[in-house]
Amino acid sequence: MRKLHLWLGLGLGSVFVLLGLTGSILAFYPELDALLHPEIRVEGQGIPDWDLALATVRHAYPDKPGPWRFEVMDKPGAIPARYYDPPERAGHAFRPMMVWLSPDGGTLLRRDYWGEYAMTFFYDLHYRLLLDEAGGRILGWLGFGLLALLLSGLWAWWPRGTWIKAVRFKRHAPPQRLLRDWHKLSGLSGLAFLLILTITGIMLELPDESDAVLNAVGLPVGQAPTVRDDRALSPVTSGIALSRAIDTARGALPGARLAWIETPPADGGVYRMRMQVSGDPSFRFPHSFVWVDGATGQIKAVQDARDGKAGTTVNNWIHSLHDGSAGALAGRILVALSGLFPLILFMTGWLRWRTRGRTSRGRISPIHGMAGTGRVALGSGE
Repeated sequence: MRKLHLWLGLGLGSVFVLLGLTGSILAFYPELDALLHPEIRVEGQGIPDWDLALATVRHAYPDKPGPWRFEVMDKPGAIPARYYDPPERAGHAFRPMMVWLSPDGGTLLRRDYWGEYAMTFFYDLHYRLLLDEAGGRILGWLGFGLLALLLSGLWAWWPRGTWIKAVRFKRHAPPQRLLRDWHKLSGLSGLAFLLILTITGIMLELPDESDAVLNAVGLPVGQAPTVRDDRALSPVTSGIALSRAIDTARGALPGARLAWIETPPADGGVYRMRMQVSGDPSFRFPHSFVWVDGATGQIKAVQDARDGKAGTTVNNWIHSLHDGSAGALAGRILVALSGLFPLILFMTGWLRWRTRGRTSRGRISPIHGMAGTGRVALGSGE
């Protein structure tokens, strides 16, 4: 088991470090992005005028008549908006145009494209290794190797004697013992958090496989309602205002917080409102939706997260556990700190392997050195 832990650590350790560090950054990526772009750090106490915001982007970008998405922030400030599949970025798997509006929605403050500025670069690196969908699947299956790395370290450490001795840290011990103790205690301290992040990461990267497992163990996953767009049957020349669609959605889910607004194309269609109901752990990306007909203002469908099946409820927690938002600010801080553990574990494990390889049996080949120094683990239990 120690040899398995050693080989997994040397083979996947750098990937674990990359995911940990980028994950630490992304725990606060909206705030860091605002820090890097002072033009969107604006103050405003007014209520956003959503009709004005939609008119502003439609007027500024007449070549983009498709749906727009607006994020509803929890505090006054710039309004983020997205336009998916902009024609000038055709050929990219995911490269929406990102814009920020003044707090009232009347002025454009910034335009950028996903993947072409720092924070979204880190996001794509963490989520898909900059390899689009193939990178996501690679990371999903590599996640099982990282899970084995953590569990093999726990197995290798598991005390054969007293627990007090197994968790002891000898401050004045020789360097080799100090490295082992640092590796052991760092692994034990971060193990629970790293297991949660690894398992939720696998589920996010492999959603179909994850849903199949949930269904197989008796936790059924529900399906989103099918909402038909009737424009092709009866095209409309005018529709309801965005503000009216918002009021209708709020009436369908009383007390829910509006998180995202998705408008129909300019020639009509269906509004989709993403909302957070009580008990939903995700603040930015909640799991309740209301679809409103853009022509008549009638409600076409409602998806309330509180009515979801057991497997759907599990899925609703995955993202918020992975980014720490389920625990509000404290949870995000814990995720940011947890992302540092892979670096500590990799460096202490690698240094211990190197120092043992140099001191045991004189000069030996790297392969024999690796096989003979398999005691680099979360603690060898010596």
